[in-house]
Amino acid sequence: MGYFEAIVLGTVQGLTEFLPVSSSAHLILARALLGWDADQLGMAFDVACHVGTLLAVVAFFRSDLLAMAAAAPGLFRKPWWPADGPGRQMRLIAFGSVPVVVAGLLLAGRIEEALRTPLVAACSLLVVAVLFLIVERVGIRTREERSLTAGEAVVIGAAQAMALVPGVSRSGATMTAGMFMGLRRDAAARFSFLLGVPAILGAALHEGLHLLKTGLTAEQAGIFLVGMTVSAVVGYATVKYFLKYLASHTLSVFAWYRIALAAITFGWLVNGRG
Repeated sequence: MGYFEAIVLGTVQGLTEFLPVSSSAHLILARALLGWDADQLGMAFDVACHVGTLLAVVAFFRSDLLAMAAAAPGLFRKPWWPADGPGRQMRLIAFGSVPVVVAGLLLAGRIEEALRTPLVAACSLLVVAVLFLIVERVGIRTREERSLTAGEAVVIGAAQAMALVPGVSRSGATMTAGMFMGLRRDAAARFSFLLGVPAILGAALHEGLHLLKTGLTAEQAGIFLVGMTVSAVVGYATVKYFLKYLASHTLSVFAWYRIALAAITFGWLVNGRG
């Protein structure tokens, strides 16, 4: 992997981390379809790109995150469940983060070994696309994110944990779960992005510890930095314009995109991988 590949994959990550099309699937498929060595840097490089998108979402939601940090000292004071405000938002994110922590500790290694393949990614892309089409045709979506209960936050967190499977999409799974509960599209997206902060941070710390043991050459460190920087810049722009898009558009275009990409991947696999 060189700097050109790092720029391409960083761009892919920045676009697809927040769009509901699965960044992990796109990174896997981009490597496979272009014939790049998927195991050379593997999951560690993916996490470096995720750190870039983490920086993007932290920068975009800095006001919300600073308000939650300021409210943290009152976490164990009454009222235990505030009616509104950053204290409540922080508690919702804490409850929603529990499933991905449990799943990450128990299953992440097995998923990385067994499921990071083009076939799994294509199947997941297709299944979640169908869920998009269903959720856009049922229910009334008028709720704000602050109306969520602790139990609903856990359910959305469980949907986020499913995104450990390539092709599911963290934002796609959590937005779909939120929309089934009646959240507006943009409200579901906001909660999804904020919920992703501790999950991405946890994954980055896990892989960072692994890298400390194995070490990086100067060239590898440069490649990581390029991928991280590109994904951060592209990710920030994606968050900004995607939230505006959701105010007046449905998820249907992303469903049909996922279906098309899955079909292309199935065709590529059937024809002997090119």
